[in-house]
This record gives sequence, C-alpha cells and structure tokens, in this order.
Amino acid sequence: MATLLDPTARGRVILVGAGPGDPGLLTVRAVEALKTADVVVHDGLIDPRVLDLAPATAQRISVAKQRARHTLPQESINALIVAHVKTGAIVVRLKGGDPFIFGRGGEEVEAVRAAGLTVEVIPGVSAALGCAAGAMLPLTHRDWSSAVSFVAGQCKGLSEQDWSGLAGQGRTLVIYMGVATAEAIADKLMADGVAPDMPVAVLERGTYADARALRTLLADLGPMVAREDVKSPAVIVVGEVVQLADAEDKLGNWAKAAELLA
Repeated sequence: MATLLDPTARGRVILVGAGPGDPGLLTVRAVEALKTADVVVHDGLIDPRVLDLAPATAQRISVAKQRARHTLPQESINALIVAHVKTGAIVVRLKGGDPFIFGRGGEEVEAVRAAGLTVEVIPGVSAALGCAAGAMLPLTHRDWSSAVSFVAGQCKGLSEQDWSGLAGQGRTLVIYMGVATAEAIADKLMADGVAPDMPVAVLERGTYADARALRTLLADLGPMVAREDVKSPAVIVVGEVVQLADAEDKLGNWAKAAELLA
C-alpha cells in the first residue's frame, strides 16, 4: 500500500506543522511533504523560507488569521481544502506550531474525512516548546515542576473557564494567545489562588532572530505587557520554572530605574 507521501497517490491532504517560526525546526517529513505539494494552504505567520520549499509551480493560498479579523472563516477554509483535493491535487495545509495544539487541525481532519478524502497529519514543534527552548526555560523540572498545562487565553468567556489547579507550586501553565488579555489572565489566576509573586515569563516571537524573553511577577503581567509593548505571537509561562529562564527581569529593571529617579 502506498504511503501518503507517495507522489503517485493523488487527491489527498497533508496537514503539516510548520513549527514556531525558525525553518530549521521543520521535521524531515514536513520538508518531504512540502516538496510534493500542488497547493499550499498556509497560515499567515509562516516564514517565507518554509513556503519556498514547495515547488515553484505550487499554488500558495494564505488563510491568515488575526485577532478579530479572519480572511476566511474556518468553514470556508475547510471547503477550500476539500475543493482542491477533489481536483486530484496534493494539498499541504501548513499550520504554525503543531496542527493539533490550538491549530484547529482536528476540525480540518474531520471536514476532510467527512468528504471521504484521505488525510495525513505531520506534527510540528509547538510554539510552547520552541519558545521555551529558545529561552532556556524547562517547562518541567524535577525540582520545580512535575506537571505542565496548555490553555488558550483568547477564548470567549475567559472569566468563566475553570483553570483551578493548573498553575501554582510545582506546576507550569503555558498560555497561548494571551497578550491582549494578559491583565485579565493575571486577575483570574490570582482570584483562583495563585500567588501574586508567582514568576511569569512572556516569550515573544520565539525562535526568531528578534525574539524577546521577559520575566516579571504575576501581579505585574498586564502592566509589563503594556510597558514593553509586547506583540503577538507570544506565549505566557506561569510557574517557578520561569526563574531558570534566560529572560530579562523587567520588574527588577523597572524598580531599579524608579529608585534612580527618586
């Protein structure tokens, strides 16, 4: 039986995780898939060097999403993929990070299967793992954290979500898409009993040349994001392991500057 990467097998979808940004973090299998593509349907934050791995003849279609503004709703993206596959094309759906971690990959797999078509998923390095590695921030550590959780900070009804037990001593919480709601996230966690002085890191544009790793305390999370003009893409890490990171202590620097001005 031919594998999905067999170039003679036509009319299929390969859902590919492009990783957190740096093209060097693509898997070998992801590169192989891109080289077979007739059509590449890609997210907006994909490095152009990754797109260049597809044949020059491949059609490239951006379905970039931004906060409160989508080029296409998810249902239309699903329909677009299915329509191209039905022409016999090899469609690579290229998604930032890993397709199955806040990437809506599950929804796209369901849509392709519902249409009676074949799909393969090639995992990618998730944003949390890539950004943490770049900042030398271990998400688990025998001395500091034996559990790690991933949540989305941009979901509707943030205050109603139950995050109890996800952050605190001995645990690490990684928050995707939380820049715009950083202050509300801090308030929520403190209301749920997380100490205001719990270390927090914001990892902005992880794995890129202009990446920033900023450290503060939970109570200062919202103000620091505003002071430092943090922009997406970024992940927020809450937990004692943050103390081990190669991150700039923004609260400490701010306090020292205030003392000098006093």
